[in-house]
Order: sequence, then C-alpha cells, then structure tokens
Amino acid sequence: MTGGRGSVARALIDELLAVDAPVRVVSRDPAQADVPAGVQVAAADLARPESIPAVLDGVRAVFLYAEPAGIDGFLDAAAAAKVERIVLLSSQSAQEPDRSNPIAHRHVVVEEAIAASGLAWTFVRPGAFATNALAWAPSIRAQGVVRGAYPESHSAPIHERDMAEVAARALLEPGHEGQRYALTGPESLPARGQVEVIGEVIGRPLRFEAVPLDEAREQLLAQMGPSAWPGIADTLLRYQADSDGRPVAVSDTVAAVTGRPARTFATWVADHASAFRPER
Repeated sequence: MTGGRGSVARALIDELLAVDAPVRVVSRDPAQADVPAGVQVAAADLARPESIPAVLDGVRAVFLYAEPAGIDGFLDAAAAAKVERIVLLSSQSAQEPDRSNPIAHRHVVVEEAIAASGLAWTFVRPGAFATNALAWAPSIRAQGVVRGAYPESHSAPIHERDMAEVAARALLEPGHEGQRYALTGPESLPARGQVEVIGEVIGRPLRFEAVPLDEAREQLLAQMGPSAWPGIADTLLRYQADSDGRPVAVSDTVAAVTGRPARTFATWVADHASAFRPER
C-alpha cells in the first residue's frame, strides 16, 4: 500500500486489519509512518526503481495512490513479483477529455500505464472527498466563518471509509477486475449547505462569506502549500464555477459494491466534529 498517511489509506488499513488481511505500507521514510500494530512498514520510493522489488516480495495485491513518477518501473516490478491485482485510487476527473487539466492528467497517466501493464486492475474514482472540508476547520474554529468564491457550488462529498470499503472489496475479492468505480456521497450539497451541516452537527451557527475570485485563489494556494501542483487552484475554482447552482450527479456504486448505502456528509462531520470545534 502506498500513501499510508492519507485518509483513504488509513481507513483501508482498518478495513483490512478487521478481516486479518496482512498489510504492508510502503513509505519513503518508514520512521514517519504512524500505523497500527501488526502493519508492516517497508522503505521504498516509486521514483527509485531499485527500491521496489524487495517490498513486493510475497505481495498478492497492491493499493496505489496516483503517482506518475516511476509508475512504469513499479509495474514492471509488480509483474515480475507476480502481483495478482492492483487497485488504484484515481479520480472522476480521469473521465474528462481535457488532458490540460492537471488533476485529470495525473490520474489518466497512471490509469493508462496500469491498463497497459497486463496486470489485473480496478480503478476507484471518487469525486469530491468529504475530507476537503477540513481546509475550512481553522476559520470555523477561529471565526465561525468559511470564505470562498462560489457559495452555491455543488459537490457530493464521499466519506473516506466508503472509498476504503470499496477498495478493500476490490483487493480481497474476485469480480472487480477491469472496473472503473465512480464514487460519490449520497447527496449533492452546495458549499454553503455543507457549512450549515457542520454547524448543525457541532451546535454552533456558521456562515459562508463570498469573496472575490483572486482572494479565493490565494486562499486555496495557502491551504495546499508549496506541494500544490501547477494550475491546481485554477482547476478547482473552475470545478466550483461549473457546478455553481448546479447539483452534481450522484452515484450508487458504494451500495452496489458494499451492499450498504454511502455515508452522508452529516455522518462524516460527526466522525470529525472535534476538528471544527474551538479549542478550550
């Protein structure tokens, strides 16, 4: 498993441990990998092909975050190690025909490499992560306000546990090979509505304040920090503009794969409520 510190990977670790599946997390810096007891941690870097074969010894299935650097060498090593299947955490943006979109480009490059590798694969393609709302937490805690350019911009946020449950099925069960699973939460909500849900769950009145586009862009860049991909802020703002006042399509894939409806945004907020409450 790559991306062991990501929210989806952490939820997936819990899913796999719950059924006693052995888990090996790959990290550039194993000392920084804070994982539960029983999880193996191995040092490797996809950008260094020589580091890969050892961590694939005995591995039957791989969960990958979409990282184009070194993907061809990784797939060659996976084939040599007789890995049976790869599950990729991709993105709904991979369905877009516009390759100039940096989010789409990043995921399409990895999807195409995996599809051409000859290995069995499943692409898990979520839309908006519910965890994106954590970017609002500092201003909610401090001021009870969220600022953005498009208060009525819609998304259907998906809980990381739902993504993890779908990925776990694809890793452990037959029948998911060749599937491109588009995942969303169960409801399309505007940004303002998501802020209202957070307020209801934490018992505090919150408001959404519309700000000019340039200010929203600077805010996004500050939230993402120096690791932000080139063009990412403008791409996210374009997504928001495209869905301004327009509900997005909702998928039933979580229910189809797991047999249980996708968790609501309110459920996600309840699971993360402490992030939004002022410190005492």
